[in-house]
Amino acid sequence: MQNTPNTPLFEAVADATCRALQEAEVHLPADVLRALQRAEEREPNPVARSELRNILRNVELAEELRLPLCQDTGVPVLYVSLPPDVPLSERLYAALAEGVRRATERVPLRPNVVDPLTRENRGDNTGPGMPSVHLRPGERFAITALPKGAGSENVSRIGMLLPSEREGIERFVVETVLRAGGRPCPPLVLGVGIGGTFDGSAALAKEALLSPIDTMTGLERRLCEAVNALGIGPMGLGGETTALAVKVRQADCHTASLPVAVNVQCWACRRATVEVRR
Repeated sequence: MQNTPNTPLFEAVADATCRALQEAEVHLPADVLRALQRAEEREPNPVARSELRNILRNVELAEELRLPLCQDTGVPVLYVSLPPDVPLSERLYAALAEGVRRATERVPLRPNVVDPLTRENRGDNTGPGMPSVHLRPGERFAITALPKGAGSENVSRIGMLLPSEREGIERFVVETVLRAGGRPCPPLVLGVGIGGTFDGSAALAKEALLSPIDTMTGLERRLCEAVNALGIGPMGLGGETTALAVKVRQADCHTASLPVAVNVQCWACRRATVEVRR
């Protein structure tokens, strides 16, 4: 990518980033919508069923009005699939940031990004470390947006378990949701990272939220059932649907450690992928 900001590739990346954020903010992924609909059909608690209907109506209105699904439009988390012919450069990061600035104005997005200590707000959702960018090799040049709100992010946790505490993984996941209660706006989607390093397990947990929630493995299903047994329910008002799904990603780790991270996501499990037009 060349050094001038108005090159065709710069503009293509900025445009794709803006479009991915808009799609993620306004349209709920089909698999998440189906999970909410199934939950509403199965939920026996009348209050919980009413809350699920309210959520589904919210999704309809966002589609009709082309407005964000939630007032907390989150912070911009971007996953970039980079083919071999696209160089990794500072201009790539600059183009991604420009896309975030455009989305902030056009969608619009609430300006959530601030300095961690002074709390200064630049008003465009960019700054040091923002957007949060995760790069990975791929055959096509694409950008996936995963906006992450504070209500769910604030109750996420990481634990450094001992290797002998493998049976404690379920307890850690359930305890995380129990501590969170209704604050992260359930029903939730939980991303769980197992293994890796301290920071790596957190990255795995967040990346797990990119996975479709139509199916779950045996471990994911057991964790989801254990969470739903808490009875926290939609918006914390009770019911059988505390979690729509649990998605797990794993990595090998040190023989003396067992990192486990839980990245909590609210019912608005927003994500969208847009290919860069070049």
